[in-house]
Amino acid sequence: MSRQPRSTRHGPERRIDGVLNIDKPEGLTSMDVVRRVKRASRVKKVGHGGTLDPFATGVIAVCMGQATRMMEYLVEGSKTYRGVVELGIETDTYDVQGEVTRRADPSGVTLGAVEAALAEFQGAILQVPPMYSALKREGKRLYDLARAGVEVEREPRRVEVASASVADWASPLVEVDIECGRGFYMRSLAYDLGVKLGCGAYLKSLVRQRSGQLDIRAAVSLEEAERRFEDDSWPSVVQAPDAVVGNLRAVIVGRKAEQWLRQGRPMPPGLKLPPGRPGERRRVYTTDGRFVGIMHFDAPSGEWRPQRLLNIKYA
Repeated sequence: MSRQPRSTRHGPERRIDGVLNIDKPEGLTSMDVVRRVKRASRVKKVGHGGTLDPFATGVIAVCMGQATRMMEYLVEGSKTYRGVVELGIETDTYDVQGEVTRRADPSGVTLGAVEAALAEFQGAILQVPPMYSALKREGKRLYDLARAGVEVEREPRRVEVASASVADWASPLVEVDIECGRGFYMRSLAYDLGVKLGCGAYLKSLVRQRSGQLDIRAAVSLEEAERRFEDDSWPSVVQAPDAVVGNLRAVIVGRKAEQWLRQGRPMPPGLKLPPGRPGERRRVYTTDGRFVGIMHFDAPSGEWRPQRLLNIKYA
């Protein structure tokens, strides 16, 4: 993390390279959160590491400055959710924000039936994304087509579900815990669960409890983050960019190896590094503790090569 004031018409621009773990409130889009952080922090470059629907709450990683180069690792990382699914109702968006399209009686559905159906969604599965999604078809967002009354066929996509379990059961409401990889739609899970049970279902509420290395128990509210920027105490809530890749093994390199990486070259051949798995990634640090970025193992050449490097100005 670092800061370097510059003059702007909104006040001194800050140079902050770090990540905010925000507990997104209900009713805001992910970009609403980004805009508010950008306005409060006065940082020019701000982005988020994974979209949450407006009705959903929970962890959203807001990356600032050089930390925006870490967003791909957040998007690719696993996530955990707790969602409430209501049986007996279907909506056009598969969630609480949509229009009801079907009603059925779920009174005959038992907890055992729910658990058995949910178990079928574990592992590597094929999932059809909802029409109300940001995916594109011939250059147009699916949700724009849906709002225009156009429904198109969507190809099933392979997604990974590490675990799926019932956290609570009070018919017609089912509270479910899901750990999944990228591209998974909780809304589609709710809809598909309703189809399997024969009564229909939709996603009533959703909390993202973890995104990669960021956990909701360590998240701060958007309002608190704004206050921290206002009174200049933001270092207490902004994490360093490498916080989102703490699951990767670390490597410490000297000045020569750092220069080679920054030139786009593989690690020097004389450096004793064990071979990695194809595509394996590692965090790279200098001997004085500066975070350089991420390198990956290129199996065909047998070399460790730079993948994503940061240029952080340390105080």
